[in-house]
Amino acid sequence: MNRRAWPVVLGISIAVLLAALSVYLYLKATPYPAEIDHGPAPEAQANPYLAAEHFLRKQGLVVSHANGLDILPSLDPHQHSLLLLGDRYNMTPRQIDQVMNWTRAGGRLLFVAQSLWDEKTGQSNDLLLDRVQLHQSLSKDLKDPPTAVDNDPYPKLTKLYLENEDAPAYASFDTAFHLEDPKNLAQAWANSGKATHMMQLNHGLGSIIVVTDADLWKTPVIGQYDNAWLLWYLTADTSVTLLYDTDHDSLWTLLLRHFPQALVALIALIGLALWHVGVRHGPLQEPAPKARRQLQEHLRATADFMLRRNGQHSLLQSLQQDILRRVRRRHPGYDQLGVAEQWLVLARLTGQPTRAISQAMSPRPKQRLSSAEFSRQVAHLQTLRNAL
Repeated sequence: MNRRAWPVVLGISIAVLLAALSVYLYLKATPYPAEIDHGPAPEAQANPYLAAEHFLRKQGLVVSHANGLDILPSLDPHQHSLLLLGDRYNMTPRQIDQVMNWTRAGGRLLFVAQSLWDEKTGQSNDLLLDRVQLHQSLSKDLKDPPTAVDNDPYPKLTKLYLENEDAPAYASFDTAFHLEDPKNLAQAWANSGKATHMMQLNHGLGSIIVVTDADLWKTPVIGQYDNAWLLWYLTADTSVTLLYDTDHDSLWTLLLRHFPQALVALIALIGLALWHVGVRHGPLQEPAPKARRQLQEHLRATADFMLRRNGQHSLLQSLQQDILRRVRRRHPGYDQLGVAEQWLVLARLTGQPTRAISQAMSPRPKQRLSSAEFSRQVAHLQTLRNAL
């Protein structure tokens, strides 16, 4: 075999080995199905009540989602349920009036109590909860649970009893909170072994349902116990509008959250621009030679400095104190005299009228004087001091 044939033989051998290996792997390999969980879809991550919406639609209800109360005027209150499941701390009294009027006209309102009752102030931070006159407190603060049963097999579950039903429906409300009805307005309620977690009140032609939390209707908790059934029961025979995104982040908050570096760069750029605008342009003026300065200029500069630093009141008071020191030397016992007698002594020693002395020596108000008035006052005081 010549040398030229060796590469051909080697290539054929490698091809045969690869073919044999492929056949072996094909015969030994066993295909099987596998599911890869990629987690919730983006739609489910953005909407915690997506499963609740799908469930209600399967029950034949018309379900919509809103981000704000601006849709309220377009909602017909008859046979309609409005579920306020998000934060309501930014609701205004006017919006609360609109919601209550909508309910009074026949709407069905369901909302989550969001604040605890404060006995000292007689209110809570939840204006809507205060409007319906219900109070929310912590279950641990209750002395006697409303439905304490020794043989309750599920004390942590909320039980809803229906007519003609032997067993209650079970829901997983948060048992840390308790609803109280001090006015006895509630027509129906649901309790756990520790507290009350749902109340229903009549309001005009409509009704109001207050719950301690809505987490039991989020994904995936809605599939537990009778949570899904309870949501359908509370909204049955109505169109449903879910509102759970009433509090939007401001533009500044979004920028700070997603673009902090860009904000820092923008602030630095603004600072540099202000610094550039504030920089003095052109050559600096050389200070005047010290040899040409006269005593009068030093005195004027010193007086201007004292005026800027201490103010007019301090300068006038210094002149008045100097006058008093001089008159005490010339008239012993001056301080024991009354004010009128002191002014008479000054008038006699200086030859100035009493009226001028009164204007010069009287305490001055601390508000700033005009330049002309300040100059006149200084001139009067200097005249008195020079006369002494």
